[in-house]
Amino acid sequence: MTASSDRQSKIGAVIRVSSGNFLEMYDFFVFGYYAAAIGKAFFPSGSEFAQLMAALMTFGAGFLMRPLGAIVLGTYIDHHGRRAGLLLTLGLMAFGTLTIALVPTYATIGLLAPVIVVIGRLVQGFSAGVELGGVSVYLSEIATPGNKGFYVSWQSGSQQIAVIFVALLGVWLSTVLPPEEMTAWGWRIPFLVGCLIVPLIFLLRRSMQETEEFSERKQSSNHPSPREILRSLTQNWQVVIIGMLLVTMTTVSFYFITAYTPTFGREVLKLTGLDALLVTVCVGLSNLFWLPVMGAVSDRVGRKPLLIIFTLLMFVSAYPALSWLVSEPSFLRLLEVELWLSFIYGSYNGAMVVALTEIIPVQLRTTGFSVAYSLATALFGGFTPAVSTYLIEMTGNRAVAGLWLMFAAACSLLATWLAYRQRPQVAVAAMSRAGLSPGG
Repeated sequence: MTASSDRQSKIGAVIRVSSGNFLEMYDFFVFGYYAAAIGKAFFPSGSEFAQLMAALMTFGAGFLMRPLGAIVLGTYIDHHGRRAGLLLTLGLMAFGTLTIALVPTYATIGLLAPVIVVIGRLVQGFSAGVELGGVSVYLSEIATPGNKGFYVSWQSGSQQIAVIFVALLGVWLSTVLPPEEMTAWGWRIPFLVGCLIVPLIFLLRRSMQETEEFSERKQSSNHPSPREILRSLTQNWQVVIIGMLLVTMTTVSFYFITAYTPTFGREVLKLTGLDALLVTVCVGLSNLFWLPVMGAVSDRVGRKPLLIIFTLLMFVSAYPALSWLVSEPSFLRLLEVELWLSFIYGSYNGAMVVALTEIIPVQLRTTGFSVAYSLATALFGGFTPAVSTYLIEMTGNRAVAGLWLMFAAACSLLATWLAYRQRPQVAVAAMSRAGLSPGG
């Protein structure tokens, strides 16, 4: 195979595997973007705050299923292969999305409506529990030598395309439908659009090839059984906990600057919905730029320096930035603050995701990555919109979410120290596989 054809093959593989990740994240973002309308449709209450909190807690409930999905589906992928597992997760996500898109409102079928919506979210969460891990591992295993960071960054990159697509769709809908119609039924349109693109993504994923690394392991006598994978997971629980803490800043900052931004802009800053969605589009574009750039930088300078620098930047700047924003809310201030947080998130995550694939032992790479990521999302990131809304309501401080971001940064800074202290064997092995020197 020539260098040109090999490059085209790699690009095609990145597109095929990332396409399903786009759908997974698209469906999550749609729910977060239209939480207020979903609250009115399925959680009737005399209080708008109660409706919004019910919708945001339902949004967060999907993340509680991620650890279970990570264990069950991660074990399946580590045993049966990356391709088979990623096709399964795509089908589950499509089912959950269709359920939410078509369920009648509370006014039509009563309590059954919110129950069905919660079930749909739980199925989505179960599926997403392994999607990020499966995609990240696949990309790390097809990456060319010395370029793992750049390749794996496209797992997160596909999420940003979903952010941009959903926000642009929201901008268009806000120009053609009046607010009362968006609240009544217009919010269903993005869910239905997600269902319509499922067949295309399924065809793309169906043409995926299994990674050479997994195929070689499966043919060897060392290929682990599901029971052995789960046993190895329990034996390596310290690495999984470190991985969870490492992911905490990524998942908290990501859901703050994407899924929560439209609600924060409208409900807290009292800006127009169009302003908040336009900022979200810009955030998605910014993330899409910084993720591969900083992933490539981490291939050159190592993961550790970037992880330390950007956790510290988030810790010292998150609360002051939000305080400045809420003192005089405006479109430009929201844009500036969100782009600053996007720069920190994209730079940190560009190094973090590939670092996580490197510190997890190879025999449970998908399961371990997925459990670590899903625990961080379930315990911290997925509830960021709900936690931020609750803290603002309870304290009256509209910048209080900055403290939540600082907490996440502190968790990840601690994890970086634990992962690389005294050059433990797992870190040295990870750097060796990444082609880095011990000084990186």
